[in-house]
Amino acid sequence: MASTTLSARSAPSDDKRWRQVDVRMRRLGYRPDGLIEVLHTTQEVFGYLDDQALLYVGDCLGVPPSKVYGVATFYSYFTLKPQGEHTCVVCTGTACYINGAAGLLSEISQKFGAQPGGTTPDGKISVLKARCLGACSMAPAVVIDGETYGKVGPAGLSSLLEAL
Repeated sequence: MASTTLSARSAPSDDKRWRQVDVRMRRLGYRPDGLIEVLHTTQEVFGYLDDQALLYVGDCLGVPPSKVYGVATFYSYFTLKPQGEHTCVVCTGTACYINGAAGLLSEISQKFGAQPGGTTPDGKISVLKARCLGACSMAPAVVIDGETYGKVGPAGLSSLLEAL
């Protein structure tokens, strides 16, 4: 029904990465129930979901912008801002919190200018919080670019991040 009309829609730009998003939508039949999968593909291709991407995907799938935005903000996997070159995840679970996670976040904020969910002004480091990393015996724990560090203090974390 709508797939012939929808497939004729032009991508938001000439960026060739939109072809991958269009292929995913076509394979899913431009059905609204493919929204999450298409958003995953879009984020994998572009690194994040901007307003233009959300509107385009919603338009092609026949999903209202409010629902697309609601899905994109509900699931923690999705990000609406460009991510930094490196990622620093600070555990804020009970053991880590008790052992100084707040101090780690404060150090990142003061020294590097990034709040949880944000990126440093130079675009180098994205800072995230996790409810639990499963490394309670190493509290406070952080994960930097996929590598876990335990019993980290503010000065130690600064050193790790400065070395990136």
